[in-house]
Amino acid sequence: MKSTTIKSHPAKFSDTILEAIKPYIPYEYVRILDPFAGTGKLKNIVNPNWLYLNEIQEEWAIQGKPANVTIGDTLFLPYANKTFDMLITSPAFGNRMADHHFAKDKSKRNTYTHVLGHKLHLHNSGQMQWGEQYRKFHEDAWIECYRVLKNDGFFLLNVSNHIRKGDEIFVSEWHLKFLTNCLGLKLLNHIMVETPRNRNGQHSDLRVAYENIYILNKTIVLSGDNN
Repeated sequence: MKSTTIKSHPAKFSDTILEAIKPYIPYEYVRILDPFAGTGKLKNIVNPNWLYLNEIQEEWAIQGKPANVTIGDTLFLPYANKTFDMLITSPAFGNRMADHHFAKDKSKRNTYTHVLGHKLHLHNSGQMQWGEQYRKFHEDAWIECYRVLKNDGFFLLNVSNHIRKGDEIFVSEWHLKFLTNCLGLKLLNHIMVETPRNRNGQHSDLRVAYENIYILNKTIVLSGDNN
């Protein structure tokens, strides 16, 4: 890896979320992938020898060591079919953190683009507001994640709704519906975790109070099995 300036990340896994998912993680002999890894904070609770981090922005990816780091596109993961026993990730939420214009005033903006300091990669969903583009991107990403997850593997997803123009946008429910109804993952558990939220920007007082953690399983029904 070439020398690259290290940059902070505006939406790392919170310690509260990591504590909530920690009981579900075997420490070793299980290959775990985070396809939207950011700076790789998952390595704080997962044995780095068995942790694989995929992140498209190099400035964030390089912070994932000593885990196995790939600077790559989630839509084209460089792994064989059914490689991983578990996927754990937190995608962008499609909220105002996706704002990617560079402000001319001096107000503080905690967005992916502002923190990184330059335009994001074309396939970085951190610049996608909730809408058709966001949904199509994540449909393709989840299909690719499904491909590399072993049969009977587990998928831990951290996601959150947000408020837009006074209304709650049900981002979490959309992800869950696609994963269960379209890909056939089975929901095993749903955890709601109160977390400190981003308090910068316009309408900073209007925030959903909790994030969701979905524990899902890739169950495969064999042909002829009616049970």
